Amino acid sequence: MERKIETKTQELIRRLKYNKSALFGLVIVIIIVMCALLANYIAPNDPNPSPPQLANKLKPGFWSEKGIEGAPLGTDSLGRCVLSRIIYGSRVSLSAGFVAVGIAMILGITFGVIAGYYGGWIDALIMRIVDIMFAFPALLLAIVIVAVIGQGLDKAMIAIGIVYTPQMARIIRSSVLYIKEMEYIEIQKAMGSSDGRVIFRHVLPNSIAPVIVYGTLMLASAILDCAALGFLGLGAQPPIPEWGAMLSKSYSYIISGAWWAATFPGIAILFSVLGLNLLGDGLRDILDPRLKT
Repeated sequence: MERKIETKTQELIRRLKYNKSALFGLVIVIIIVMCALLANYIAPNDPNPSPPQLANKLKPGFWSEKGIEGAPLGTDSLGRCVLSRIIYGSRVSLSAGFVAVGIAMILGITFGVIAGYYGGWIDALIMRIVDIMFAFPALLLAIVIVAVIGQGLDKAMIAIGIVYTPQMARIIRSSVLYIKEMEYIEIQKAMGSSDGRVIFRHVLPNSIAPVIVYGTLMLASAILDCAALGFLGLGAQPPIPEWGAMLSKSYSYIISGAWWAATFPGIAILFSVLGLNLLGDGLRDILDPRLKT
């Protein structure tokens, strides 16, 4: 078994090497993850100095002679180092994305497996609820949920996880519908295996590949939606260094010439979403060739 797993891992790595876009996305993701893990060591300054350094507010970075030492990407409206806040913000954005997708996976896999395996009125009921949720734009539905349960980063993660649940439920349901008709599933039922054993030992493990692929793609969307909620003031609250909240507090200074305070957090969002999308597309081609476009 270990040798078989090792062979599959080697095959995955080999295929990944030949997929240049996925490899590029993986490099971006690794850089962002390393920034999140090593933020305490690589950030040049405290992301939330106390008291605020108002004398250094909106100072440019390395490209200008007016820049200050130790803030290569300039400072924001409170004199905080933009680079340090971006580095620490990678922790917040990645954590928010992983938690939101984790919630979506738990709920989506649960409802998707139940709907696909048992079918009948249970499937019809779950899928009609899914259809109703699909009728709302994702961000609008997330805003409504946040308005109901309250503002804050934790509430935003829950809201986004709920919004992404229908997508995950539909994906896993389609796989279960196909797998449950396979001969070895029928054999297990004929041998008297319980539904729980068939689901957890045979159906679910063979349905997990699309979940991994779309989970990676959802992670990119979750980070983007968390940033959007933070921009609207419904997600992370000050002084948490979250990329969307940094954009919200700084975009008005672009007109006055302090473009760096909003531009660099926006670039961080761009590269993180790009890297995860490229990696997700590559994993889709590698793990499930049927999903190629």
